[in-house]
Amino acid sequence: MTEMRIARHKTALSRSSLSRPIATAIADGLIGQESTLFDYGCGKGDDIRYLAAMGYLVEGWDPTHRSNVKPRPAEVVNLGFVLNVIEDPLERVHVLNRAWSLTEKVLVVAARMVWDARGLSGRPMGDGVLTRNGTFQKFYEQAELAQWIESASDVKPYAAAPGIFYLIRDESLAQRFLASRVYSYRPRITISSQDQYAANETILQPLLEFMNHHARPPKSHELAPDVVQALTEAIGGVGKAQRLIRRVTDDEHWEQVAQHRRAELLTYVALSRFGRRPKFGQLDNTLAGDLRATFGTYQRACLEADRLLLACGDQALLQVNARGSKIGKQTPTALYVHRSAMPEVSPVLQVYEGCARVLAGTVPSANMIKLSVVEPQISFLTYPEFDRDPHPRLQSSVTVNLRRLSVEWRDYSRSENPPLLHRKEEFLGSDDPRRPLYSRLTRAEVQAGLYRTPEKIGTTLGWLDTLKNAGLTHRGHKLVPWEPG
Repeated sequence: MTEMRIARHKTALSRSSLSRPIATAIADGLIGQESTLFDYGCGKGDDIRYLAAMGYLVEGWDPTHRSNVKPRPAEVVNLGFVLNVIEDPLERVHVLNRAWSLTEKVLVVAARMVWDARGLSGRPMGDGVLTRNGTFQKFYEQAELAQWIESASDVKPYAAAPGIFYLIRDESLAQRFLASRVYSYRPRITISSQDQYAANETILQPLLEFMNHHARPPKSHELAPDVVQALTEAIGGVGKAQRLIRRVTDDEHWEQVAQHRRAELLTYVALSRFGRRPKFGQLDNTLAGDLRATFGTYQRACLEADRLLLACGDQALLQVNARGSKIGKQTPTALYVHRSAMPEVSPVLQVYEGCARVLAGTVPSANMIKLSVVEPQISFLTYPEFDRDPHPRLQSSVTVNLRRLSVEWRDYSRSENPPLLHRKEEFLGSDDPRRPLYSRLTRAEVQAGLYRTPEKIGTTLGWLDTLKNAGLTHRGHKLVPWEPG
């Protein structure tokens, strides 16, 4: 009787682009051109068509639209927005475990969030909603979905984004994924003039990039064989090439590289505590080499990282770090930082923000991060026109409360009076090339008296009214007189 009432086939959507879970997994490097991919519950098969056209090895099954294909194992299996249309809780568990049994490396699981139910017409049914067109939808809180996946599969999921999780079979792959989520920053490098370096710059580039990223020279197996051969023929070996690079660069640069790599590794190890922290032998060889070179022992790295994690629970200490930050814009309740500048804030604040991403995953559209100093809360803010608009408007926010373990989304795109930004240079990193342009605009606006009423100019209508009263407007990032008509 229930099966007659529930029209599951009506939930299949036609897409004009890749689905969000597939696009997220590709962006995270978990789906490559060489990967085999199976879309379990593929609906009308749009993802399959798009991926095949892009050269991916992909197949899929759906009980209505692609029932002639037999489900089969693949390195990556996608279970995208399938669980939420199943009205029987026991069947959901069976489907998750069936998809996991087909997975050789990574299972991508996606479901609809509670905010997707806003404005939806229907009536309660079981733990979900029976919609007006006869379909069933179960909407999840982020933490609820993570807990359900782990309970149903006995596998710890990794949050990729709101509503998207990964189940990863290989521990070293899981740790590489976690390490890749840590913000990375390197100061600009200056190469002094040297004939031997200039003549071999292209050959030296892979070695320079490795040293710059890992803050150490590579082991023999960590460079591609053709790179090692080229360095040997041109310079006499990897060791001589490394010494040449050090001769034409400043020691201060490498000290900063080591400092930033240390912060990255501490953040990674601290956040690994939220899962089953891996044993040293389970780590990727290169990651293990970085930890040993930086801390001496894995145990020492874990001890330092745990102290850092403990500090994130001290709101007073977070406030001290925020108030002492040379990066970001401070308000009485928070520190606002552009995402590109996050690697330059203190390790405590990086771990604090990382705790939110452990729960929510990455919000790809967000380019501004609000670190609250009055409660354990981080907001990921989306300003699509940040680069082009001198005063960009807030489009949406995802707020993670670490005390309540809640993730909330808010849409400002239809608001007539959304918040907007001023003094954009304050959000950026110390050597960001955009700072001079934004700073010149801020100085002009201050001189014009536009910031005299801060309580009014924080929203779009108040700011436009202030500009109008002053007879001013913007042409790009320049303040110019307003001309009627």
